[in-house]
Amino acid sequence: MRRKMIAGNWKMNNNQAEASNFISSLETWLSSDQTGKKAVSAVSSGEIEIVLAPSFTSIGSAVAAKSTNLIQISAQNVHHKQSGAYTGEVSLPMLEDAGCKYVIIGHSERRHVFGEDFDLLEKKLIATLESRVLPIFCVGELLEERTSGNMKKVLSSQLDSAWNSLTSDVIGEMVVIAYEPVWAIGTGQTASDSDAEYACDFIRTLAYDKFGIAASDSLRILYGGSVKPENSASLLSQSNIDGLLIGGASLEVEQFERIITSAL
Repeated sequence: MRRKMIAGNWKMNNNQAEASNFISSLETWLSSDQTGKKAVSAVSSGEIEIVLAPSFTSIGSAVAAKSTNLIQISAQNVHHKQSGAYTGEVSLPMLEDAGCKYVIIGHSERRHVFGEDFDLLEKKLIATLESRVLPIFCVGELLEERTSGNMKKVLSSQLDSAWNSLTSDVIGEMVVIAYEPVWAIGTGQTASDSDAEYACDFIRTLAYDKFGIAASDSLRILYGGSVKPENSASLLSQSNIDGLLIGGASLEVEQFERIITSAL
């Protein structure tokens, strides 16, 4: 059984004090609330994984605020070089040193706002897999690409480029894919359960075609895009959705707890 991941992407929100308070509040819920204790049991048994992605400046505070290993920390972006004259960038050794287990690569805001192309994202993915940090690799189509019937073509292009140099054992064991339709991110629009499942099933089929059944069966695929406590359980009930990448709803502790509960 694939372990479910409930991941919160805070984007450019939450300063150091807010990150610390969030972690402390979440750990209090995990240790004292009956449902929270059920979540602890699920984490301990490998059924679910809880991940939070603070901004770079709040990663240290988030890691320091943890009193247990129940919550994993992710970065939101990374440079593919180990070091050098890259003003404003952060390397994988820096993320390892800061205590990150994961890093998000290829989020639609990095692709469409900051112009990160296929070649750069492939470099980031390969570099990450050579480190001790694990990638959460995002893919997804624009609204016009969906309405024109090109969703499969877009996802195929994004994944073919990223997977170009990878092997089946790497895909199955180390990579998490997050399907985030761009038109559903921060808009209040959410893909229907069937639409999200259709896209995630297609991604798994692509993995099967390129890497075989063992890799495709073990590959974890998340859905992201206006996820809320009200729709999280139905999304997680789909057979090819192995978790959620949550934006705005991950900024409120109570909402994030309710989404975790929906995964139990």
